Amino acid sequence: MSASLEKGLHALKEVIDAPIASYFNSCVHCGLCAEACLFYTETGDPKYTPIHKLEPLRRVYEQEYTLLGRLKKMAGLSKPVTDAELDAWQELVYDSCTMCGRCSMVCPVGNDLVYMVRKLREGMAVSGHVPDGIRSATARTVEQGGPMGLKWPAVANVLRHAEENTGVKIPVDQEGADYLVLLSSMEIVNYPEYIEALAKIFRKAGLSFTLASDAFEATNAGIQIGNSDLAKVIVSRIVDAAERLKVKRVLSPECGHAYMAIRWEGPNLVGRRFGFAVVHVLELLDELRRKGVLKMKDRIKDPLILHDPCQIVRRGGVLQAPELLINQVAENYIPIADKQKMNWCCGGGGGASAIHTEPAEALRAKAFKIKKRQIEEAGVGTMVTFCANCRITIEEGFDHYEMNTKLLGLTELLAEHLED
Repeated sequence: MSASLEKGLHALKEVIDAPIASYFNSCVHCGLCAEACLFYTETGDPKYTPIHKLEPLRRVYEQEYTLLGRLKKMAGLSKPVTDAELDAWQELVYDSCTMCGRCSMVCPVGNDLVYMVRKLREGMAVSGHVPDGIRSATARTVEQGGPMGLKWPAVANVLRHAEENTGVKIPVDQEGADYLVLLSSMEIVNYPEYIEALAKIFRKAGLSFTLASDAFEATNAGIQIGNSDLAKVIVSRIVDAAERLKVKRVLSPECGHAYMAIRWEGPNLVGRRFGFAVVHVLELLDELRRKGVLKMKDRIKDPLILHDPCQIVRRGGVLQAPELLINQVAENYIPIADKQKMNWCCGGGGGASAIHTEPAEALRAKAFKIKKRQIEEAGVGTMVTFCANCRITIEEGFDHYEMNTKLLGLTELLAEHLED
């Protein structure tokens, strides 16, 4: 047994806790989780069944913590987990799982399969069975500050352009602001108009905000790769900056996993409660809507549908705000059948969009067929969403299937139609 495999198996033994044990014991093998996974529904391949993706973790649990499993192992009836097996399982644990949580929603006994995948990824990360794309993104985040290797001078340049385009001063390292604004690298590079939209909305609302030059990146690659120690390092940067700048709230960007990392997992990672509130940008926008601040000068007339990002809506709990906000600015919003808690994933979450191998990209294209059907069934030419990672994945899907569909960001859409 190689040293890396030994470390990985030890990590798997360590992460098997009471919830994991209860989940494996209570699984009734009904197969409902398969029908909830877009990688299974769009390929028809049983290997993409969510519970099957957890097989190495199940076998370690059985062999190490159950009497029958130990006896089977001693008798040679249960084979040990090998390097070759974990290598083959990379596709199932990373390429074909976005940790979207739809499978957990339909489990009749309440098993949280996303939690189980997270635990399996921890062992995979320790044993070195991680796709190069995610490994590189994690290294860049820890060493340089973000998964795309952005450093502060590049960010400052984007902010300068945003100031020129909006006429709004974007403060940096300002103490006592109402909000510390976080960004994802994808927003900075691919959708800088999001920053301009925020600046306009803050000006309209009369709220103060700031960015931190040493903690601007919200994306947490440690969560995606399955390394809690690295995830803690990334979250701690934000916590330290928020406390140093004495802000009241930290504003998570549209990025789904960024929100999950700082809002729901952050306190557990750093081991204490935050001295500030964490708010998703849509929660802020909905608050401003209720206060009458978000008044529109006009509304978009094109028929459109909404894509609900998994980590923000289903797993993050921001359920009602998206529809309330889009109805504020759209005359012809068309609700789809599978929305909010049950919406289908874009196919690029959980770090999957960072895996640029040909098989991974081909698999994402197959999985995207479910979003393509949603658009075609609604008969619209416009989709709106509010996650930079979703936007990139959806745009890739549009290109792959040569779809003449427009994709809009909700925050930018609201700012564009905001009453002067």
